[in-house]
Amino acid sequence: MSPLRQAAYGVALLLAIALFIWGGYQQSLAAQARAKADAERIATLEQRSARQAQTIINLGADIATQRLAQQGLQNNRADLQQANAVHQVQKKETVRNDPPAQNWAAQPLPALTRRLHQRPAITGAAGYRAFQSSRNALHPPAGGADR
Repeated sequence: MSPLRQAAYGVALLLAIALFIWGGYQQSLAAQARAKADAERIATLEQRSARQAQTIINLGADIATQRLAQQGLQNNRADLQQANAVHQVQKKETVRNDPPAQNWAAQPLPALTRRLHQRPAITGAAGYRAFQSSRNALHPPAGGADR
């Protein structure tokens, strides 16, 4: 082998080794970049997880507050129902024991009031329009004013 050929092989071998080392270096840089990106991704996911945990804690506190308020409202409603029942009993006793109140309670309702009690239950806008379009929606039936 000629010395020139040996020198060319030597240079080619050195270039191959240099290329191999440079490729390894590039791979290590890429691995470091991936590791850095993964670390950033993990940090953002941990922050997101912490925010979600805080939101869950806040929602739990809100639910507890709402449950207490709901319990208070239910207690208030029960008290009002009890007071209403007592009031109804008192009214019945008053009507039973007081002759003027008994006479007043025995009187028939006025015709207009009876008519209001006879109106159908209207549900929604379509029902209201249908009721208004029907006959005698606004005026009492003929001869029915003194019933």
